[in-house]
Amino acid sequence: MSDPILSVRDLSVVFDVKLQNAWPWTPPLKLHAVSKLSFDLQPGETLGLVGESGSGKSTLARAIIGTIPVTSGDILYKGQSLMKMGAQERRKHRRDVQMVFQDPLAALNPRMTVGDIIAEPLVTHEPHTPRKQVKARVGELMERVGLLPNLINRYPHEFSGGQCQRIGIARALILKPKLMICDEPVSALDVSVQAQVVNLLKDIQKDMGLSMIFIAHDLSVVKHISDRIVVMYLGRPMEIGPAKAVTAMPTHPYTQALIASVPIPDPKAERARTRPVLDGDLPSPLAPPSGCVFRTRCPKVQDVCAGNRPAMEISASEQMAACPFHG
Repeated sequence: MSDPILSVRDLSVVFDVKLQNAWPWTPPLKLHAVSKLSFDLQPGETLGLVGESGSGKSTLARAIIGTIPVTSGDILYKGQSLMKMGAQERRKHRRDVQMVFQDPLAALNPRMTVGDIIAEPLVTHEPHTPRKQVKARVGELMERVGLLPNLINRYPHEFSGGQCQRIGIARALILKPKLMICDEPVSALDVSVQAQVVNLLKDIQKDMGLSMIFIAHDLSVVKHISDRIVVMYLGRPMEIGPAKAVTAMPTHPYTQALIASVPIPDPKAERARTRPVLDGDLPSPLAPPSGCVFRTRCPKVQDVCAGNRPAMEISASEQMAACPFHG
């Protein structure tokens, strides 16, 4: 097996939260957005990140691309620590790692034409590229993502949500990145359009040999596009493994509950099946539970779960769960 293109090691991201109406000398609270997370991403692989809102998926994505600071741990890109990169190395990293955002319209500058939006990264990183060559490259990418090149001078508000997401994908691809992070790219789209965008991403990945991190709530979507899946809860990994294994035979109670929440198209089968129901709400990341963070909602909870945090090894092929009572 080749060396991973991306390695995350014991990554933690903690934010300081200042309480309203607090005294000036009152210390801020610590919000644990991501806590001791580790995984590897192989070249050409798609890693799906799944979990409820507040589980730290988007925070992890922004830590990888460098828009938020890392509290502890390390992120290695092609074996090189992002924490130790200088300005020039960081600039090259920004070329290689691109992001597709959740809200397709909000991610586009309303004052710029579609052509200028897609070309912006290329103009920024390669300012001496001839305009004719830039325009040709933009036209090629528009065709590649399913947009007519003659729309190059239109503005974002003239496009549908699915078309705007295609524009965002084209912008992310113009620098020919090695890694693309998709932060819930289909959650704001209609179901039929979701399938089109997911299939487009799969085709692009296959053609360009991209590595991809795909973030979503819907396990059925993640299963369709991912090679492996990481299930996150309150900033920590609950289960990791091959996509087919995790979705067909989930071992962690939290993964089982997520799988059970996905509706079955057959009405009779949907009514007949029993679902594990999670009690309570997601705990506050300002005061996460001790030991296993899922224990306050887990149907298999034991007294030992309040002690040490369950460990989970890093594996590129095996299915692992952070629970001593999994299965």
